Amino acid sequence: MSEKAPLLHYRLTSGPGPEPADAPPPRQRRGRAQEDKHARKLGVLVGVVIPTLLSMFSVVVFLRVGFVVGQAGLYQSAAMFLVAYFIITMTVLSICAISTNGALDAGGDMISRALGPEFGGSIGIMFFLANVCSSALYILGVVEAVVSDFGVRVGAAGAHQVFPTGYWWSLLYGTTLLFLCFIVCLVGAHIYAKATFIVFIIVTTVLVSVFVSFFVVAPLEVTLPESSVWNGTGHGTANYSGFRLLTLEGNLMPSYTVDYTTGALMSFATVFAVMFNGCTGIMAGSNMSGDLENPSYSIPRGTMAAVIITFIAYNLLALLAAWSCDRQLLQRDYSFLGDINVWPPLVNVGIYSSSISAAMSNLIGASRILFALSKDNLFDGLLDLARRTSHGGNPWASVLISWMLAQAVLFAGKLNTIASVVTIFFLLVYAAVNLACLALEWASAPNFRPSFRCFTWHTCALGILGCLVMMFLVNAIYAFVSIVFMLLLLLLIQYLGPISNWGYISQALIFHQVRKYLLMLDIRKDHVKFWRLQVLLMVANPRSCTGLMAFINDLKKSGLYVLGHVTLGLLDGMPSDPLQSSHDSWLSLVDHLNIKAFVNLTLADSVRRGVQNLLFVTGFGSMRPNTLVLGFYDDCAPQDQLEGKLIICAARDSVSLSPATDQEQRPPTFPVVRVAGESKDLQEEEYVSVIADALKMGKNIILARYFHQFSREEVLGAGRKVGGRRCATAPFIDLWPLNLLRPDPRGYVDVCSLFLLQLASVLCETRSWSQARLRLFLCVEAGCSLKVEEEAKLRAMLKELRISAQVQTVAWDQVVTLHWQRQGGAERGGAEGRRQDGTPPFPSNQLTEEYICAVNALIRTHGAPQPAVRFLYLPRPPADTRRYPAYLQHMDLLSRDLGPTLLIHGITPVVTTYF
Repeated sequence: MSEKAPLLHYRLTSGPGPEPADAPPPRQRRGRAQEDKHARKLGVLVGVVIPTLLSMFSVVVFLRVGFVVGQAGLYQSAAMFLVAYFIITMTVLSICAISTNGALDAGGDMISRALGPEFGGSIGIMFFLANVCSSALYILGVVEAVVSDFGVRVGAAGAHQVFPTGYWWSLLYGTTLLFLCFIVCLVGAHIYAKATFIVFIIVTTVLVSVFVSFFVVAPLEVTLPESSVWNGTGHGTANYSGFRLLTLEGNLMPSYTVDYTTGALMSFATVFAVMFNGCTGIMAGSNMSGDLENPSYSIPRGTMAAVIITFIAYNLLALLAAWSCDRQLLQRDYSFLGDINVWPPLVNVGIYSSSISAAMSNLIGASRILFALSKDNLFDGLLDLARRTSHGGNPWASVLISWMLAQAVLFAGKLNTIASVVTIFFLLVYAAVNLACLALEWASAPNFRPSFRCFTWHTCALGILGCLVMMFLVNAIYAFVSIVFMLLLLLLIQYLGPISNWGYISQALIFHQVRKYLLMLDIRKDHVKFWRLQVLLMVANPRSCTGLMAFINDLKKSGLYVLGHVTLGLLDGMPSDPLQSSHDSWLSLVDHLNIKAFVNLTLADSVRRGVQNLLFVTGFGSMRPNTLVLGFYDDCAPQDQLEGKLIICAARDSVSLSPATDQEQRPPTFPVVRVAGESKDLQEEEYVSVIADALKMGKNIILARYFHQFSREEVLGAGRKVGGRRCATAPFIDLWPLNLLRPDPRGYVDVCSLFLLQLASVLCETRSWSQARLRLFLCVEAGCSLKVEEEAKLRAMLKELRISAQVQTVAWDQVVTLHWQRQGGAERGGAEGRRQDGTPPFPSNQLTEEYICAVNALIRTHGAPQPAVRFLYLPRPPADTRRYPAYLQHMDLLSRDLGPTLLIHGITPVVTTYF
């Protein structure tokens, strides 16, 4: 089988995995396994050398070697071969490295399995197109030989025509030959596979006769094809002079002329494009890996041997042609090898057998590549049609599609016309092979240790550079379009393709780079100017807090976002970690909600201990959560926000499964929500202790309430622009930056208040919330002399902080009077008892429910129109743990019926007026 065998092999279920319903019994399976083991008995010669030589010795060696020498001269021809074989040698080194890095199944699956589905799938499509175009190219080569031999012939009785000639007649001949290849591929591809050795014997015999003919055939005059003298300016004959130095000297330098088959003026690039098609086929040996007795031994030796043999053969044939044939013969008779052969029909046999064999091989290979891509479901159902097979397993739909595309390519009409496209496709594929090896080398993956070590990242880079340079030299437009097309395919697979377990080289590269940059991210260099919100959101049951999870995803902007969960229990006595089975469900939920978050689960004997563990161990270096977000502790019954919804969960095993089981839709595997009256895993004292623990550990704290009422689609849909103007119903974000339970006019500039302002500003800077408007409420007493002064200071501070907000003054004399009456006339606004960070302790012994309810009513009174979310100041918990229930009760009264609300306490400086 030639290089054009499947890039993604269609036997994707040959590895371990779930057994189908009709699987044979174990004894029968063991027998088949032994048969497969005995079937892998091909050695270096039959398994690698012969397939590679057969795929490289095709139409070019018989019909285009004279064309290359006649146009480019011997010197530039040698340079072309050196460039081409430099590229394929660098690629062969990469192929041998990848193919000897562990066992491979039959078929050329190394690129896809080495690079992952996004790269492997995109390269697979390019390889498919290259095979389709190559199949058409070889058919056109056969048609050219047929027309040259049986078109217009000149004999003793004058010219006579056997077959009609012309564009449409040539198209008819090509269509007929391609249809015959299609029939064979459709009903008897196994027959062709068994005949490859016979074809190789024929091709080898013809090549030997060609070399012998240069030495035994006497000088003669060759009649040129009539089509080569169409302009009437050339002679009808040319000379085969035998070995003469004068002839060699005349063929040393280039002499680019018009190609008589296409009418186009030739150049170095166009001649190289034609010549390079004779150098493809180097992946034939690796594609036979599943049938080799020792692939790691056979592939490197066999492939390198085939490359050396073809390099010597091509250069020797070019030298003999330049030494014995004048320029006229080389430029105007592409089938001159038959004219000077000891038995001319033998060359025709070689042309027909090698070209038809290569065309059929390309067509079979293209269909298998397409079938494998459809089996892997990389394009989310776009290739479902190509997945259809016959009862015998033959992918007839893929064969049909490949044949139709090859038929479309035949309309190009001439071999030299499509040679550039085929060359660019193969160069791009070879560049991808080198990229695969380079990426594996750069990723420093411990399991990338191929037995073939005659390569370095330098050879991979040189191979990539050589491929890209020659692509743009051949045709810059085609090269640019093909690269862009491949990148688009990559992105398409990235977003539409399912998750696979092939191993993503992108993940290995990302890990390598992230580790390096995490080490460079020095926590000692942190500065307030570049502060980011890094959140750990504790989730009891994801079913009841999807709205909060989506909101925090917006709030964190470009910071770290971690979803934490504590499962109660101890690992002692358990057979395995119970969290492993649920981790995939959490990741599937993250994908379903389209949020950018990590998942960190832990097992502990209490929720408090679990939260402590997560705060201690989550993150690396400077990438650690600085803010803990908790759901509010109240008596509200949680609502199941995932009820009736399905989440896409990956269901791949160690091998790719059939498309029907690649993905399955199933309800998320999370426990049902707690019903009203059911006991909680967390008690009031423990909940407040979690808050206190976080503050002791230097973490900011956020309590989120009523986010089961939050609908992101409804809120953000109202804030969009309509007719270029901001909609009147743009969402509001209300800020109450004063500690409402400890009235102090100077509280607007403490660390916690500035933290509230920063969070609201960050939320408004996200794209989704860019239309939201901030409303900042300044609570003052009507008779207070500081009213005007404080408002001016607040507006100046907002200006310095570059925060745009509507400042609304709220007179709360009646409310604050309740506080001071309860306090018994103590000094107002005093700063006694403040903590080191400037925040006052929680005065729970001085508060009444009447005062807190009045504050709550004040907030609701100034909430028109209803804001999307409110930001409130969260006081510190009391130092006395006996007052924790009172603290929680006061927070409940403060935030009751306010809608989606964040109670926030910040302890780290986050804003600066200098940048």
